[in-house]
Amino acid sequence: MIDRWRGKWALVTGASAGIGVELARLLAAGGTNLVLTARRRERLEKLAAELSAANKIRVEIVTADLEQSSAPREIYAFTSGKGIELDLLINNAGFGHYGRFAESPLEPQIGMVQVNCAAVVHLTHLYLPGMVQRRRGDILILASTASFQAVPYISVYAASKAFDLLFAEGLAEEVAQFGVRVCALCPGSTTTEFQQVAGQPKKFKRQETPQKVARVGLEALAAGKSYVISGFANYASAHAERLVPRRFVTRAAAKLFAPK
Repeated sequence: MIDRWRGKWALVTGASAGIGVELARLLAAGGTNLVLTARRRERLEKLAAELSAANKIRVEIVTADLEQSSAPREIYAFTSGKGIELDLLINNAGFGHYGRFAESPLEPQIGMVQVNCAAVVHLTHLYLPGMVQRRRGDILILASTASFQAVPYISVYAASKAFDLLFAEGLAEEVAQFGVRVCALCPGSTTTEFQQVAGQPKKFKRQETPQKVARVGLEALAAGKSYVISGFANYASAHAERLVPRRFVTRAAAKLFAPK
């Protein structure tokens, strides 16, 4: 799996923390050259220095805030200016916001749609034509186990991840004939900064590591899967939901996520 992108270029969004960092580390260990992007430049610089020294690869960094609609084009202009042809695009950046929708500020709700959906579409649209023309390339899109159901109190987040899953699955069928692979990675609760940033209470004792989630995603992409759910318990839960009424699943999620 790791050798698939040896000597090639990959772009990882949201590379300053969590799953993004581990995806970058795995790829670097396999000899992949990296373009790392996120908002926090100091974290990117530290990670870039670590990976380039340990793995003898090239690492470029570009700071960008994907809540800004101009950010995807700025990232594309950066790679084009460097003469970089991407063989792997990882749309990892994303965030959530917890609470009653009617009582929550509008800004983070709209920001989620921009980062989790619009930026994913925009970046994919910028880089995919070159992959199709070259008859090679891979795209990994971070979805979630929340992609498979409505989740009250993180309603916009779950909806945005459902978008990512369906977008990836549809696109995978469109571009397979051109030698391009697309996969949605659907992790469950993971030991990252996500819950803290979202303001979500820790309701799940069983969490996967970002290292494991990253490996599952890259292995599935290399194997040509259009989606993958990380963890057997998460897989079983996501597919068991199909056997009961949707309203029942939503009510159960509401009880689990309801604020105290």
